[in-house]
Amino acid sequence: MKKSNVYTKTGDKGMTSLVGGVRVPKTHPRLEAYGTVDELNAFIGLLITYVADEADREFLFAVQHKLFSVGSYLATDQEHKELRPQSIIHPEDVETIERAIDAVDEDLPPLRLFILPGGTQGAAVCHVCRTVCRRAERCILELGETGVAMDDNLVAYVNRLSDYLFVLSRKLNNLDGEHEIIWQKSCK
Repeated sequence: MKKSNVYTKTGDKGMTSLVGGVRVPKTHPRLEAYGTVDELNAFIGLLITYVADEADREFLFAVQHKLFSVGSYLATDQEHKELRPQSIIHPEDVETIERAIDAVDEDLPPLRLFILPGGTQGAAVCHVCRTVCRRAERCILELGETGVAMDDNLVAYVNRLSDYLFVLSRKLNNLDGEHEIIWQKSCK
């Protein structure tokens, strides 16, 4: 079997193809959206290296797979190509994240004040993932404002994912006995 080339040279002039074959500039909001989702996925891969709990690791691996679905959805020009079934985010996917948030949050102390990102290395990486996730959400919403059809479940999934990453950061700090850094309103 012939090995495929990693490089195609088709993007050397600043253009790329969407699923469906339509060529668009690499600066198109669609590429910003799915590129940011890809960046998030890479950071979650890094986060997994800091997570010891096997159930949390498995959940994050499942999230990575779902993020590929999100990226596929965003990369598909639905005016020229039918969306693949595996690219669809379902209400059950959103509910799965909500259950995971509730399960993690159940074991955490109540949060009454704002906390600063940080603590353990894993928690700090979790916060990086959370902020990249929020940026991905903004990019997706901005893409929707250009007239690209945007599925509500996809938007909800990404929104809930940032919430999950927040509570996971708290869990990682809590597991290691790291005190959360409370925001000092006086900034002293």
